[in-house]
Amino acid sequence: MSTTRPSPAGDRGPEPEGAAVTPATPGGQVRELRQVRRLRLVGASGAVQRARDFTRQALRDWGWLPAATAEQRAAAEDALLVVSELVTNACLHADGPDELRIGCGPKILRVEVVDAGSGQPTPRTPHRAGRPGGHGMFIVQRLCLDWGVVRSPEGVGKTVWAELAGPS
Repeated sequence: MSTTRPSPAGDRGPEPEGAAVTPATPGGQVRELRQVRRLRLVGASGAVQRARDFTRQALRDWGWLPAATAEQRAAAEDALLVVSELVTNACLHADGPDELRIGCGPKILRVEVVDAGSGQPTPRTPHRAGRPGGHGMFIVQRLCLDWGVVRSPEGVGKTVWAELAGPS
């Protein structure tokens, strides 16, 4: 499910690294993110690989990796794939990402990619599964609990966010 939502609590501006953030979900439920990390990507070459490496290190620090079970391994791989898809979309459709934010809560991981683009990401059901391209937001929609878009209050740019369930 995806909708464009007004800025929920926690999406109104930068938080210091490690600060607790409480983003609201569509139903108004608040989820605590105990740690938040930020990676500046403006003008960075190799943004997708840098974002994956950054995410992998955060997952190690938060105990998602190394994975002890198949479920934990799948959760970490899903998180890395979602980061790759969101950053790739920003590269392809918004002149590149400005920032990657990752927040970890007790049972949730929130990924946010900030860009200056005006486009609206939408999932497309793959009409030809073997054809490359056009599947990024479909993948995000399938792997995540929820995702959405928050427009910048300045009118330029957006934050595309996605939330994944943590491993049991």
